[in-house]
Amino acid sequence: RIVVVSIDPETRGRQRKNEVARYGQSFKDRAVARLLPPESVAVQTLARELSISAATLARWRAEALSQPVGERGWSAGARFEAVLSTAAMDEASKGAWCREHGVYPQTLEQWRTAALQALDEPEEVARQALREKKAERGRIKELERDLRRKEKALAEAAALLVLSKKLEAIFPKDEDA
Repeated sequence: RIVVVSIDPETRGRQRKNEVARYGQSFKDRAVARLLPPESVAVQTLARELSISAATLARWRAEALSQPVGERGWSAGARFEAVLSTAAMDEASKGAWCREHGVYPQTLEQWRTAALQALDEPEEVARQALREKKAERGRIKELERDLRRKEKALAEAAALLVLSKKLEAIFPKDEDA
């Protein structure tokens, strides 16, 4: 907490202390995460638990809900837990679970597909990385060859310039011979 001290002219110079609470962003994020699905704790309950005004918590939640869905989405672990917990459910109970946790069934299916792809593709990802690395090495070799060629051309041009200056120093053009 930060204590703000102000001097009020009506109190004739006596100080008045107002306590203003300042919360870090990580604290706010944790509190809002508890207010949103999957936990969905009631604002009043969390306000009593954290000793924070319910209005403040409601404002934080409103700010979080005003952000795009991707920015306030579930963590990877929470998505995986949701996929695991709904895997054996029939459509009716899965729909009820989705309504309870504020998730669309299509989103849940996307999470399941993404989890399966993440499990299936490690070899393909490794092969793709190898192909990219090989292509990068080839490009590096090509650039190094090009650099060497240009350095040789630059050295040759510098040598010709030096020789032309020496020739001009030995045989000046301005002399009438």
